[in-house]
Amino acid sequence: MDSITLEQIEGQSATGPVELRAAATTRERASAYLELTKPRITTLVLLTTAAGFSLGSQGAFQLALFANTVVGVALLCSGVSALNEWMERDLDVLMRRTASRPLPTGRLTSREAFLFGVALTCGGEIYLAALVNPLSALCGLGVVVGYLFLYTPLKTRTSLSTAVGAFPGAVPPLLGWAAATNTLGLEAWALFAILFLWQFPHFFAIAWMYREDYARAGILMLPVVEPDGKLTKQQMVVWTLMLVPVSLAPVALGISGYVYFAGALVLGALFLATCVAAAATLSRRNARRVLLASVLYLPLLFGLMVLKI
Repeated sequence: MDSITLEQIEGQSATGPVELRAAATTRERASAYLELTKPRITTLVLLTTAAGFSLGSQGAFQLALFANTVVGVALLCSGVSALNEWMERDLDVLMRRTASRPLPTGRLTSREAFLFGVALTCGGEIYLAALVNPLSALCGLGVVVGYLFLYTPLKTRTSLSTAVGAFPGAVPPLLGWAAATNTLGLEAWALFAILFLWQFPHFFAIAWMYREDYARAGILMLPVVEPDGKLTKQQMVVWTLMLVPVSLAPVALGISGYVYFAGALVLGALFLATCVAAAATLSRRNARRVLLASVLYLPLLFGLMVLKI
């Protein structure tokens, strides 16, 4: 009896750690795949897509169509993010902010990341075309081409890549509107313009904060090619100055009211003040403040817009 009990205990002690290691490995790989999809970026994309869908909806809210739009865009965005990391795996190794990603650390192989990204991207496009509408899938295809085949390769060739990347980056509300209406009217393009302009102060702040990293990897962001920051500071202010009046377009187009008008003015003024303060002394601390202001500004602005008051 005692010997049987001892054998059982020995068996448990022999297999237990192996099983635990296997479970840990499975969790680590699942976590690595999730990290590959850049969840924070995907969340922001989904929020702006949802805003576009809500603003474009007429009559009763189409919950099933909305759910399918969210699923399709989530798949597509996750896939594009994974393929972006696959394409930049050699650059990510050189930068401190990206060195801990799944590919530089070896938690996933290049082949695994590529197949995962392709599956999600193609799955998202097929999902949108089949369960939403072809126009939304066409908008999604624009994101794939613009982000993966234009913006990503240009990052090591010219600082103008930021402007190129702003086009696919501004598509989510356009896609949401297309999903709800199967059209792309002037209102949809106004949402596109808001997100397009917002990206410049947002990304210039990031580029300034991590300019040494970008320089080490040979990524030609504006603060890398112009180290004194003079043009970067000007660009932050100029693009935000353009953003403020453009953000009022939804009122002129009748998709939002005076509450939004007042809120957009206040938010725009605060965002602009943060950029002006950073332009006076472009330190890492002030750049971080611009980044934080941009991250708060966008969801608050679109949240007010969706209220339609």
